[in-house]
Amino acid sequence: MILQRVFALILLAACAVLAVMAWPYQAAFSYEPVGPRAFPLLMLGLMGAALLYLAIRPTTIVRKDDEPELDRDTLRKVGLCIALLLVFAGTFESFGFILSSILIGVPMARLYGGRWLPSVVIIGLMSIALYGLFDRVMDVPLPLGLLDVLEN
Repeated sequence: MILQRVFALILLAACAVLAVMAWPYQAAFSYEPVGPRAFPLLMLGLMGAALLYLAIRPTTIVRKDDEPELDRDTLRKVGLCIALLLVFAGTFESFGFILSSILIGVPMARLYGGRWLPSVVIIGLMSIALYGLFDRVMDVPLPLGLLDVLEN
């Protein structure tokens, strides 16, 4: 129980440091009405509130029987998820949003038991739909990368 509280307090301190770093941020341009620093500050505030609750809660969190064990297989999946997210970050601009989403989405779905055909179809359609939603509806420009030739 004490380790959970110490961990929560360490992360709470990290949130405070990140909030202090994010507070003075000013972008040269802004396409949002609230500005670019509102999102990180909101996320840090919510995370800080949750961590504060974890640090002062009256009882300890106990693992239930239906939760997965923290065994080698689970840790392998977590490690592969982190590696896939790093691949996504590295290929986002060069490959573009759609291709990099498919590149990490299909292995992620397979990692958690998805079959090949539904994984490829659903991830492909979701990548295209999310690109359309962000780029066309919400007016948040996303890179097309290798698919730049499709843009008119």
